[in-house]
Amino acid sequence: MIKVLVADDHPVVREGLKQILAEAQDIEVAAEAEDGHELLDKIRKQAFDVIVLDITMPGLMGLDALKQLKSEHPQLPVLILSIHPEEQYALRVLRAGASGYLTKASAPNKLTEAIRKLYRGGKYVSSSLAERLADELLGDLTKLPHETLSDREYQVMCLIASGKTVSQIADQLALSVKTVSTYRSRILEKMRMQSNAELTHYAIENKLVD
Repeated sequence: MIKVLVADDHPVVREGLKQILAEAQDIEVAAEAEDGHELLDKIRKQAFDVIVLDITMPGLMGLDALKQLKSEHPQLPVLILSIHPEEQYALRVLRAGASGYLTKASAPNKLTEAIRKLYRGGKYVSSSLAERLADELLGDLTKLPHETLSDREYQVMCLIASGKTVSQIADQLALSVKTVSTYRSRILEKMRMQSNAELTHYAIENKLVD
């Protein structure tokens, strides 16, 4: 039996995932977590075979939780399940140690297959993402401006582009307003832009925000 922990802040989503997996004879949802802190607490107390992790959760966000999880349990496979299209986070989470990326829209048809593949030691990505990874590996992928940002800078950029104020971003990421302002300045400098409006336009053009 493949023991799975499902981490998502929406109870309805967790229930839906459990219903999908209930049809599989070889998969059991052994635990649930509604945020990154609860996820880390549970994997420290119980053994799991695969983690299904939402990338956008309150408190300790999915990307940060993933990095912490992989530092403590480097062999534990993690499937990122997200409402965001691949362009937004897939490459970053795979670099951070995830073994697969699946959009929530694909979950009803692909979730069981993805979990089994990770359990067997494989990776799970779409064919278009696999192509992009191959291009990057071969050095053929020219980096776009947002790909030069660190993970934290990228998080801040996406939040700015989605209309959040510096104070709101500081609250969401548990940072000081001054720190967020510093990130904003660094982002604008790296991307050679002058304003939040430019960042927002760029993010929309490149499908980095919904």
